[in-house]
Amino acid sequence: MTHPIPTRDLLKAQAKRLRADLASRGQSITHSEALETVAHQWGARDWNTLAARAASAHAGWAPGQPVAGRYLGHPFTGHIKAARQAASGYWSLTLRFDEAIDVVASDHFSAFRRQVNTTVNAEGHSPQKTSDGQPHVVLRAA
Repeated sequence: MTHPIPTRDLLKAQAKRLRADLASRGQSITHSEALETVAHQWGARDWNTLAARAASAHAGWAPGQPVAGRYLGHPFTGHIKAARQAASGYWSLTLRFDEAIDVVASDHFSAFRRQVNTTVNAEGHSPQKTSDGQPHVVLRAA
């Protein structure tokens, strides 16, 4: 079983916790030694290798990238038309669906969407939720 590599910030926090734990037991190591130890725990030969893997694993969302997921509970496929990294790890995206989605649950009328603007985190979940607590958008690379 393989685990996804966390972000560099999380890996550095892991090294900081390791260093603090060892210090509480009377063993001191440098921050560099803690980073190298974390790298070995993740199966990398050194910190620079692990940091590069972490960066490529979390490169984010890009225009032209094929995606699939759910919008307001409706499954879709499509691509990212525009992407901009926003604050706090969020991304502002324009999604273009391959097929228009009817976003209305009513039998009396329809409202089809072929393109939407949304905000998602690095995992592809929107912070906005529907009334039943589901994210407006759940996105994954196709």
